[in-house]
Amino acid sequence: MKKLLFLPLLAILAMSAYAPTSYNVDVNSSTVVWTGYKVTGKHTGTVKIKNGNLSWDNGQLTGGSFEIDMNSITCTDQEGEWAQKLVGHLKSEDFFGVEKYPTSKFVITKAIPQDTKGNYKIVGNLTIKETTKEVKFFATASETDGKVTASGKMTIDRSEYNVRYGSGSFFDGLGDKTIYDEFDLQISLVAKK
Repeated sequence: MKKLLFLPLLAILAMSAYAPTSYNVDVNSSTVVWTGYKVTGKHTGTVKIKNGNLSWDNGQLTGGSFEIDMNSITCTDQEGEWAQKLVGHLKSEDFFGVEKYPTSKFVITKAIPQDTKGNYKIVGNLTIKETTKEVKFFATASETDGKVTASGKMTIDRSEYNVRYGSGSFFDGLGDKTIYDEFDLQISLVAKK
């Protein structure tokens, strides 16, 4: 009888020993830089991580997720009134409608190691304005002294998330006012136990 009780206990202990370690994203040390492109140039800015975590197991990134605070959008390539106007427009219903959709979220579904140097192909689900689409991109990740750092660049087609203002895919005759559908998010995460 004791032997029968011991075997399941041993199995539970063995499984818990191999559970991935979860690291909480340090929102003050992590950054997201956005770049949007138009016919006449581009704009850049930042947006803050609200919360997140990364899973690390046996020396490899295995999963994670993070939320973006859409109310924290800034513009860094302009100043004063022009920057305020751009940020206001990005927050409006024309673009991200942050009053109704205050957060966006990314959840890793696969972290595929590309080599032994910390390079990964990341596959995950990105949710913007309640629309969720699969996104794939390359990233690097490493763990040192109880801290995981990860970075990568996501290229997103905004039209897939019902963000269509100024899109040449949906409106004719925009000329040099056309805003390209694809924009980039350069993500740098720092996570701690």
